Amino acid sequence: MENIIFINGKVKFPITLDPSVWIFDERKLDLDTYFDQQETAVNELEEYTKSISKHWDREIVEGAQLPGTKKKEKTFIKETMLTGSFGIRFQPFLENAEPSDDARFVVIESDEDEYTLPIEEAQHIILGFSTKGKPLTEDGPVHVYLNKDSKDHPIKKIKSFRVE
Repeated sequence: MENIIFINGKVKFPITLDPSVWIFDERKLDLDTYFDQQETAVNELEEYTKSISKHWDREIVEGAQLPGTKKKEKTFIKETMLTGSFGIRFQPFLENAEPSDDARFVVIESDEDEYTLPIEEAQHIILGFSTKGKPLTEDGPVHVYLNKDSKDHPIKKIKSFRVE
């Protein structure tokens, strides 16, 4: 139970988060490179369309790849998952909880303190859930990165997020 995080308070749907399953989530971010990248607005439909188009073009030019030809790629992905540091955006979880219309703040509750953020700023939080391929067992279950400047000083030992 200590690895579970709650989103509660002035929300339509209180949510229980389990960071141990996020390693399989395709929305995960590589924290080793994320903070060095330029922020750009991403249109998910456009990105999906581009990736499908690229795949389609490759199939037309090169033909279909047999399943055995992607072994090196799978090995690389597995190696990255075992040695990488990963995070995930807080925004989709907050949106799924559906904060009430009068909600203005998100309170981050940790073992040591409480941090209050306007709800607009809380949507930009990144939740780090693994470092060097290992879950954050000592000071986790997640680290909260408020912005790019908090890369070296995240909020640790998070218990819950309370919407007020």
